[in-house]
Amino acid sequence: MDVAAWLRGLGLGRYEQTFRENDVDAEVLADLTAEDLVGLGVTSIGHRRKLLAAIAALRTGSVPVTTPRMTAPAAVRGQPCRSLRRSGAKSR
Repeated sequence: MDVAAWLRGLGLGRYEQTFRENDVDAEVLADLTAEDLVGLGVTSIGHRRKLLAAIAALRTGSVPVTTPRMTAPAAVRGQPCRSLRRSGAKSR
């Protein structure tokens, strides 16, 4: 398992270098605790909670190794939407 890709999938790629420097591989990752994360420099409580939940999910096998990031629909990103109206349909 690619720990760096897993971190990026969680939106926590900022910790890639730290995990690499501390030899956190897939085997070690599965046993990390909140205390370990503090030792790694994960100071944000939210980030620690997110990591611990993802680690727990890895242990149970309930989620894929990397969680795909969702992207917003085109209209939300500021791009025009295609109309669902058929050509020639009259507007009300």
